[in-house]
Amino acid sequence: MREKIVLTAFTGRGRTLAETLAAALGGEMRDGEQPLAAWTAKGFREATALIFVGALGIAVRSIAPHVKSKAEDPAVLCVDEGGRWVIPVLSGHLGGANALARHVAALTGGEAVITTATDLHGLFAVDLWAKKQGMALLEPERIKNVSAKLLKDEAITVECPWPIAGSTPERVRLGSEGDVRVSYRLNHTEALQLAPRVLTLGVGCRKGVEKEELESVFQRFCAEKNIAPQAIERAASIDRKRGEAGLLAFCAAHGWPLSFYSADQLRAVPGSFTASVFVENTVGVENVCERAAARASGGEIIEWKFACGGVAFAMAARRAELDWTWRDG
Repeated sequence: MREKIVLTAFTGRGRTLAETLAAALGGEMRDGEQPLAAWTAKGFREATALIFVGALGIAVRSIAPHVKSKAEDPAVLCVDEGGRWVIPVLSGHLGGANALARHVAALTGGEAVITTATDLHGLFAVDLWAKKQGMALLEPERIKNVSAKLLKDEAITVECPWPIAGSTPERVRLGSEGDVRVSYRLNHTEALQLAPRVLTLGVGCRKGVEKEELESVFQRFCAEKNIAPQAIERAASIDRKRGEAGLLAFCAAHGWPLSFYSADQLRAVPGSFTASVFVENTVGVENVCERAAARASGGEIIEWKFACGGVAFAMAARRAELDWTWRDG
């Protein structure tokens, strides 16, 4: 989703500042005729950040009906009409409100009022690290457990099957059975799981398959194979499926780019794959899902053909490229 910042103000002086910020940030001002409640609701649905120029109480009352979770909420900032104080109200880390507040303060010559404890003490922020590394947070409610240990001067353990480049942050160590688990396999521990987006879903399907059929088999596939769906970054299939409305809708619903390959391209993928005479006679190559996953990923097959009701899935994984960068600068 592209970055979208929306702004509102409640006085003439405040509107002047908001318009200046909108120009600097590429943001959009609220039409004065639009009710504040409707603007706020729309902002929560469509924007990455909402900036209120005016009283903090107005901002709090406006957003209260829409607050869901730190994993879903957009950034919300409140700026006084003089631009002296810039306050991140909601989603300081995952939504980027703290970073945006610092940027806005630099524009106004004011001060960002940061209250996030790990930021105040300069400690490792696991949610910022996940965001910076492009990993999905599977249990955001467990972030507080990790931060609490750091704030008590205790070390946290990160379990990760891949090397992580750079210097390990203060009070962070690598080990097994950690406080934080980096994996594309579903977590069955009390650890906070981070899922790196390194998986490619290969798809084979019969003609005219419905989106709902694909979704049903996909959910079963992930459950039986212990795969975190959030770790999937793309999907792939044979070019003969380019016009399958159900397949296109299924991938669009998950936000996956979908790559298509010709039978010749799939046949050229090196390796041994699950062969089907029926599939070869139908589309010209003996396997679609495994070969497509391997071709698009450039990695290795981690789950071989899973077939049900005219739908076949396979999964390939590329190597995760991680480092310890977790903040700007």
